[in-house]
Amino acid sequence: MDLKREILREHSRRQMLRIATYAGASPARFKALVSVYLAGPYRITQRAAWPLGTCVERDPALIVPHLKKILDFLKKPGIHDAVKRNTMRLLQFADIPHRYHGQVADFCFTFLSSKKEPVAVKVFAMSVLRDIAQTHPELKNELKLLIEDQLPYASAAFRSRGLKILKTLVDDNPHTVVKKPPTT
Repeated sequence: MDLKREILREHSRRQMLRIATYAGASPARFKALVSVYLAGPYRITQRAAWPLGTCVERDPALIVPHLKKILDFLKKPGIHDAVKRNTMRLLQFADIPHRYHGQVADFCFTFLSSKKEPVAVKVFAMSVLRDIAQTHPELKNELKLLIEDQLPYASAAFRSRGLKILKTLVDDNPHTVVKKPPTT
């Protein structure tokens, strides 16, 4: 399958699943999809992100050999929101090696604290941070404070995910008290 051609041919759920099934069938095919994703241009990167995330959701180990390249790509200035969103989405399914925890946490905290990031990027970043905080409990308070600070003004999606994550952080620390934000 010519992945680049197929990505451009049609942008639909059916086509995305077809590409994800093909690419997820072997590490070599998945590597080819990662290469298409990283090579661009923007439209191809944006469309390749969807099947890439689906492959990682199905088989999280597929992304590990490519994680450094994916994270380096995320550093590029002017990266489109769809790329950030889909990268954060796939990271919530990945078993992120310890050596990348700091870098990934930095991305997530930057996205979560930014007033300009779309809600979906923030929501996925919260989930990734929650997972990293299981290994690095010192991050839990910072994550908790960031979520609580934004809850009173947050969208329904942010509020829903934020409250669920706060509950998991509280369950881990029974001495922590979470105040529900006032409803507006």
